[in-house]
Amino acid sequence: QVQVVESGGGLVQAGGSLRLSCAASGSIFSIKVMGWYGQVPGKQRELVARIISGGSTNYADSVKGRFTISRDNAKNTVYLQMNSLKPEDTAVYYCYVEVQFQALGPTFQYWGQGTQVTVSS
Repeated sequence: QVQVVESGGGLVQAGGSLRLSCAASGSIFSIKVMGWYGQVPGKQRELVARIISGGSTNYADSVKGRFTISRDNAKNTVYLQMNSLKPEDTAVYYCYVEVQFQALGPTFQYWGQGTQVTVSS
């Protein structure tokens, strides 16, 4: 099995910064994708940012220029540096990973438990 553990959420004032971390562990052969989704009550989870194993990244338009996603492959860890935070960034942030258990095998997706980010105005 795979465990996905997030950390780094909290309460911050508008304009402030937070750094989220997410570590995946288990009998993983490779991690193809690592990313973050955000969810507010009553709405679906939406992609915030993701990073592919080769290093390419995708961001939601609302966070471009403010958030930066990075990964440490040796530690199976992904980070989300969140700068210039706005009240509308308030959400539960979920980490997800797409992993392979063997070379050329299928990928499987796993989620963390979520971490709350609250931005006060």
